[in-house]
Amino acid sequence: MKGYLGIDIGSISTKGVIIDADNNILACEYLWTEGDPIGAVKRLLKALQSQIGDDVTVVSVGTTGSARKLIGSMTGASVIKNEITAHAIGTTTLHPDVNTIFEIGGQDSKIIIIENGYVVDYAMNTLCAAGTGSFLSSQAHRLGVSVEEFGEIALTSQKPTNIAARCTVFAESDLVHKAQIGHKKEDIIAGLCKAVVANYINNICKGKRIAPPIVFQGGVSKNVGVKKAFEEAVGCPVTVDPSGHLMGAFGVAVLAKKSGDEREFSFNVADMDFKTTGYECPKCSNHCEVICILRGGKLIDSWGNKCDNGAPKVG
Repeated sequence: MKGYLGIDIGSISTKGVIIDADNNILACEYLWTEGDPIGAVKRLLKALQSQIGDDVTVVSVGTTGSARKLIGSMTGASVIKNEITAHAIGTTTLHPDVNTIFEIGGQDSKIIIIENGYVVDYAMNTLCAAGTGSFLSSQAHRLGVSVEEFGEIALTSQKPTNIAARCTVFAESDLVHKAQIGHKKEDIIAGLCKAVVANYINNICKGKRIAPPIVFQGGVSKNVGVKKAFEEAVGCPVTVDPSGHLMGAFGVAVLAKKSGDEREFSFNVADMDFKTTGYECPKCSNHCEVICILRGGKLIDSWGNKCDNGAPKVG
């Protein structure tokens, strides 16, 4: 059976799926990047290979996420796409009638507006991490609960605490203050979920037309407290797909399949030695920062140069 591999490599988490010709997920994995995208993808590939055994032959690879170019070179990807495209393709494949996509990941947030199956508008967060998965994880640690319990605890609140949602610093200081004056833990947690949504609506969604059906995805979509807060804020149901945390990887796997560029992929990539180096090119006034990826000490790809003066020779 032919399989199509999609990898979504982010700063916080790395996701991978293998789908068949009918877009059924044959294998999937979600793990932490831990500041080492090459190492994370090696671990990802070994995990995925163990799930499919010898029954599936991967014939095309797609990559997305912040390190998509690096991992695309490492895996010989047929398709390298940005997160907006990957998430939109993945979501519209599973939910053809979707009009609005809410996505909150480990360090970024985005909204994608769909009309008749096509992206017509989108927005992403700026440098502020308020309202992202990493923000919620740090607050869960501060409150002495696991982030996996966060949503369920929030649902037990009868009176959510009002938490400042303007930025991470304000939210954290407000949380500490409210805890010190005696607010219940479940009320503070519910308040944090509402603050995440308020931050998202007031910043990411500013000037956007939010129309149902709405699909909420990314790692934070697994937090039922945030899902409930979104539904209260927009006044309509919000769908969370069981594979919503894998949607970027799923979408780029679909794109890899559609590319028609098929060649057998070897999972032996996970055992190869890859390294990256960088330098500032002095050959013109651009002073480009050139990134090189080497396999076994041999250059296989490079990027970053704006002209051919500083382009290193591959091979």
